[in-house]
Amino acid sequence: MNLWLLIAAINGLLAVASGAFAAHGLQARLDPHALQAFETGARYHMYHALAMSLAAFAIRDAAAPAATVACAFFLAGILLFSGSLYLLALTGARGIAVVTPVGGVCFLIGWGALAFAATRMKV
Repeated sequence: MNLWLLIAAINGLLAVASGAFAAHGLQARLDPHALQAFETGARYHMYHALAMSLAAFAIRDAAAPAATVACAFFLAGILLFSGSLYLLALTGARGIAVVTPVGGVCFLIGWGALAFAATRMKV
């Protein structure tokens, strides 16, 4: 079993559920700015669930270490970036917003690690 692919699939499911929740459950309850923040979190959640899936397929041979690092940073980015936007939108707690850029940096590191993994893959 590829654990990272499983984690990616679960995150894809959660991203779809979050987007549906925003569209159908939050639209009448949140102000437009909070709803936009939640939807941004869901969008980046999905982007990086897909990126994690791609990286999970790259976990082989010499690319395995870098692809594993990419998966870990994509997951950290989802938790920090998307998670902080979800919390900000739902609670209005502005203090959590300081975590959002850290999640963005995790996404960047994940993409860099995936690029490095691509240079290590044997096709």
